[in-house]
Amino acid sequence: MIDVSKKKTRLQEEFGIRVREKRIAKGLTQEALAERVSLHFTYISSVERGERNVSLANIHKFASGLNCEVAELLQTK
Repeated sequence: MIDVSKKKTRLQEEFGIRVREKRIAKGLTQEALAERVSLHFTYISSVERGERNVSLANIHKFASGLNCEVAELLQTK
């Protein structure tokens, strides 16, 4: 049996890409964003790499910290 609990999903990867793009566009480091959203910078890093299945509460934190709508972070290509 394959353990899929640690497998990245396309949605996780795309969410991470959106977070990274918006963070960089705003001139923020991972540490600065982490401080804004009250999360650890290593968590930010793992989200940006698509390694985390982010909770709704944290998705909202990211949107608030990046001054954008939740939908912008969830948009897929």
